[in-house]
Amino acid sequence: MNIRKSFRETVKLLAFVLPAFAFYSLFVLVPAFGGFYYSLTDWNALNRTHNFVGLSNYIEAFTEDPYFIKSIWFTLKFVLYMVVLQNVLALFLALLIENRKRTKTWFRTIFFMPNMISMIIAGFMWLFIFTRVLPKIEILNRTWIGDPRLSFFAILIVSLWAGVGYLMIIYIAAIQSIPGHLIEAALIDGAKRMALLRYVKLPMILPAVTIGLFLSLNSSFKVFEAVYALTGGGPGRATQVIALNIFEEAFNMSNRFGYASAKAIILFFIVAMITFIQLKIMKNREVQA
Repeated sequence: MNIRKSFRETVKLLAFVLPAFAFYSLFVLVPAFGGFYYSLTDWNALNRTHNFVGLSNYIEAFTEDPYFIKSIWFTLKFVLYMVVLQNVLALFLALLIENRKRTKTWFRTIFFMPNMISMIIAGFMWLFIFTRVLPKIEILNRTWIGDPRLSFFAILIVSLWAGVGYLMIIYIAAIQSIPGHLIEAALIDGAKRMALLRYVKLPMILPAVTIGLFLSLNSSFKVFEAVYALTGGGPGRATQVIALNIFEEAFNMSNRFGYASAKAIILFFIVAMITFIQLKIMKNREVQA
């Protein structure tokens, strides 16, 4: 009897899980394994046939493609700036807004609103601001898109503007979940604002910091739309990120889909490795806190 009941429960659970697993396999696992297979071939998407070339695409990416190496270093620099600035700014805004009782809802809406705009549209909107609006202001009249150094900061500004609101909401939720009696006890003991933040609030919201770092790491490595709309990777490929380099290789330059797939697999392993290290470090700190 128990065996029949257990069998029926298992069938019910599978009935719920299998449709979702089928869609996940169709749209995630199959393309992922297909991409890995094509990374070992010379497929160009125009011919039905392709040849198995082994690891030559991977070797070429690291030894004969200076633009790919350059895009890796540029992306790592962008990720470093984005992860630090985005999380610090989001946490600062969360703490600032949380203390404003009357205008809290308005500020939440204002800072979260950029998340509702497509990044490609936001990129073109900011392109207009950088090329048409800022040149009319003397102190900001710079070659924002034509200068490689300023182009980097232009991309950074747009990405921060678009992404900081989402992390801010996560940090606000984490701050609100701190038990009130802990804050009251710290205030009774005479803790000032900075001591309260350092010894009570920050340790209590470390899980949210882990999530914030994880999300900003992933989104920064995959940045594409803002760069494509603002600079197109220029001037002179100076702002070409890895995702744009892969896109150019597959669709605009030589249709070398096999080679582009190899670069995408390399990007996957870079993101997976750095994310694993980040999660390992943060989880250890959560335990200590």
